[in-house]
Amino acid sequence: QWLPFEPPHFGPAATVGGMFAAGLSGPRRQAVGALRDYVLGARLLNGSGEVLSFGGQVMKNVAGYDVSRLLAGSLGTLGLVLEVSLKVLPLPVAEKSLRFAIDEGEALRKLNEWGGRPLPISASAWQDGVLTLRLSGAAAALAAAQRHLGGEELADGLAAEFWQSLREQTHAFFAGEAPVWRLSLPSVAPPQALPGPTLIEWGGAQRWLRAGDGGAIRVAAAKAGGHATLFRADDAVKAAQGVFQPLSPPLLRIHRNLKHAFDPQGVFNRGRMYPGL
Repeated sequence: QWLPFEPPHFGPAATVGGMFAAGLSGPRRQAVGALRDYVLGARLLNGSGEVLSFGGQVMKNVAGYDVSRLLAGSLGTLGLVLEVSLKVLPLPVAEKSLRFAIDEGEALRKLNEWGGRPLPISASAWQDGVLTLRLSGAAAALAAAQRHLGGEELADGLAAEFWQSLREQTHAFFAGEAPVWRLSLPSVAPPQALPGPTLIEWGGAQRWLRAGDGGAIRVAAAKAGGHATLFRADDAVKAAQGVFQPLSPPLLRIHRNLKHAFDPQGVFNRGRMYPGL
């Protein structure tokens, strides 16, 4: 049994509470869903000192408004998480990884084509003209998929190291001081004409970019139907450009109302996500 969305640890001090608050998912998210999809229930200490319980501990007891999913990824801005119940799944029976020499546009086209077929693709990554796929499932299904897809098979050890480096962001792409941007886009969005190295995951829906012009990046992401997050940068860059895509007035009103409902005095992590919230 395991948490199939492959949450990153980013170091030895990682905790379940930190994972829940950050709401991050790893390479397998495209196939199995995000962290929030595995949250059954949670207990929270709100800004008024009240202990609130949401959801349950087993699937059959989960009913009502799904507030637990709202708390996932809220970065501790709504309260202090005391307890969280998570659904686990069986480990995959077998896995293999394939590589293809292919440009960005063709990789996106293929990923969307394969995504519409019953193929056991559990992760994908494109960078510098190389597309890597991971297949997970029964051995017979993997063999059939490999015959259909082609590609060059990676040795098991190299494959495990590669996917782990993406999960924990120890891959060479993430090294260095340049800001790391995460673009959440429709998988069918074409290659973006933006400067800087690019790494594409989640079948085209998550695109990492190493660049500094946040204004151009956010405009391009919005035009493509998505948004951009400044995932990693020094404090000066974060202060100047902001971490999250600015909210429209209606969405900002919703965020403000939620913050007031859970934390009316602004006790918890004020300003962590948006100024004044």
